[in-house]
Amino acid sequence: MLESIHPIPAFTDNYIWTLTDASSRKAAVVDPGDATPVLDFLAANDLQLSAVLITHHHPDHTGGLDTLIREFAPVVYGPNNPAIEGINRPLAEGDTLQLFGADYSILEVPGHTLDHIAYYTESEEPPVLFCGDTLFAAGCGRLFEGTPAMMLESLGKLAALPPDTRVYCTHEYTLANLRFAHAVEPDNPELATRLGQEQAKRANDTPTLPSTLALELQTNPFLRCRHAQLKAAAESHTGAGLRSEVDVFAAIRQWKDSF
Repeated sequence: MLESIHPIPAFTDNYIWTLTDASSRKAAVVDPGDATPVLDFLAANDLQLSAVLITHHHPDHTGGLDTLIREFAPVVYGPNNPAIEGINRPLAEGDTLQLFGADYSILEVPGHTLDHIAYYTESEEPPVLFCGDTLFAAGCGRLFEGTPAMMLESLGKLAALPPDTRVYCTHEYTLANLRFAHAVEPDNPELATRLGQEQAKRANDTPTLPSTLALELQTNPFLRCRHAQLKAAAESHTGAGLRSEVDVFAAIRQWKDSF
């Protein structure tokens, strides 16, 4: 079974999640946008890279693939997108894979990009979700390719997972997301509590991740679009009535884009 999950910082605010198996001295990485910090981590811990998990095609999630493939020839899992060079195990909704004794289910979660997938396992306790740029701590990804309806459906798919699921997204956006969430929902007491806790972590240079789905359901505006206070806030911001949950989501996402 999986021994531990480590965040490898990359670029300005990315995390390359690294799964290690102590008994075999093997490792897997999620979304290696840069090979150099991965190589440094593997060498420092005497690990061999056996697998790579890709969530979507953006370069800050795939840029290190060529180097890692040349160095280790790992199995590379990812979406069925021929534009991502190096994937040798393309995956789609309902597929499964086994990694270090854990069975992962594949969820298609388009919105941020059309090819986006997530990796979910209940083999660990509590469950683990690698969700790339679809669901962030207190936020969600920008809609570069998908529609609001598409993203809302993808977020709903993730929100339906067990509340204790640990959420491993790939960017340290938490404080900025919480400041926006507070602007949308200023009377949410859980938001004020969470902001203080996450500020303390960052002051100590500690990652705010992973989050949990339970915490996201309490504090993430993009998972709360059906709540009356979110609808009222979105209508106040846009100056117009919003008929559906998709309309509320679209208004909040547009608000965040210019916040």
